[in-house]
Amino acid sequence: MTDTTSSPQGVSPGGASGDPIRRPVFVGPHLARRYARERRFRLLGLASVATAGVILLILLGSIVSKGYSAFWQHEVDLDITFSAEELNPDGGSVERETLLRANYLDMVRDALKREFPDAADDRRERRMLYGLVSPNADLALRNMVLEDPSLIGTTQTVAIKMSDDMDTFAKGFIDRDLPEGDRRVKDREISWHDHLEAEGRVHAAFNVDFFTTGDSREPEEAGIYGALIGSILTLTVTLLVSFPIGVMAAAYLEEFAPKNRFTDLIEVNINNLAAVPSIVFGLLGLAVFLNFFGLPRSAPLAGGLVLALMTLPTIIIASRSALKAVPPSIREAALGLGASRLQVVTHHVLPLAMPGILTGTIIGMAQALGETAPLLMIGMVAFIVDVPQSFTDPATVLPVQVYIWADSPERAFVEKTSAAIMVLLGFLVLMNAVAVLLRKRFERRW
Repeated sequence: MTDTTSSPQGVSPGGASGDPIRRPVFVGPHLARRYARERRFRLLGLASVATAGVILLILLGSIVSKGYSAFWQHEVDLDITFSAEELNPDGGSVERETLLRANYLDMVRDALKREFPDAADDRRERRMLYGLVSPNADLALRNMVLEDPSLIGTTQTVAIKMSDDMDTFAKGFIDRDLPEGDRRVKDREISWHDHLEAEGRVHAAFNVDFFTTGDSREPEEAGIYGALIGSILTLTVTLLVSFPIGVMAAAYLEEFAPKNRFTDLIEVNINNLAAVPSIVFGLLGLAVFLNFFGLPRSAPLAGGLVLALMTLPTIIIASRSALKAVPPSIREAALGLGASRLQVVTHHVLPLAMPGILTGTIIGMAQALGETAPLLMIGMVAFIVDVPQSFTDPATVLPVQVYIWADSPERAFVEKTSAAIMVLLGFLVLMNAVAVLLRKRFERRW
């Protein structure tokens, strides 16, 4: 008698071992279209990621290509005579006040005239000749003599910074083949540069002053040290204000506050504050901290308080998320052993949530480091030459320094702007990397 037991669709009973043999199942057209849509979506996602990566590379490439040259500066070696008649006219003990009043700029000009005596008789050519070096070259000579008075009465070969135009030309950003009227460097200046270069007097050196000096009207003398110290002081105030207030507010809302309409309203407003444009916080700081409390304008104290207001919502939201991630069983176990609510939070919940809190705080501080608009409203856009020494001294920050240099007409400030952006991006990347490392190091899987 024939066995008429049917097998499931797509499965045959055959095989010596009795194992079922799977046959291809017919795929309907609707399923094929679904798979096709999925493949197209994946391709679109991959294309979006690739496009974003290409745009990012173009942006970074543009910044680096314009800013890398700011990290070196061309100098010219001149034979400077430290005239005893000028620096020590009385011939007795060297007085510091006399050294400070001495005319060091004439020493630089005398060295240039000795190198090119044919240009000494024409006033116009003398002005062009003096323009080969930085207008602040005398400051370097003054510092040398103040540090070593034994230089008086001697002739020394001193490396003097070239002017911004000549430095730009030496870096190849000014085409010598252009007509003379279309470039800032004249033919006569080019001939003098070529003469000095042939004698081996022109050389490029690492621009240490870019990291050790404050701002200046002369591009070759401008540095980011003042803005860097201003950023550190401002962020210190921001951290000291926003971190404890943000963590305590998050702990109260998450662990102690009753769930009612009032606390719901507070939570909604905190989330909304995180999306408020930063310039609004600048207007608030201008009205409250400067006009009402009378804090000094353009000071890290006022700037830090404004940035603290802007950073608080970010820290509160991140801290609440970290507190929520702690399992309820830890709270219940501590309460079961007789701990108070405060002890549960401070001894158990906060330590376990601290990696996430620190990560959110660092991200908030990185956001504050890159802000410009709120600081412009409280006057931190002022031209500051001196490096700030305290929280109430006039100061600026790196983003505002970039803004100031970007608005300057000189070509040499273009590379300074890009170089400052590179430094700022480096700090931002470093802070985000620290946040990632903290999370990886202390993160716990529940």
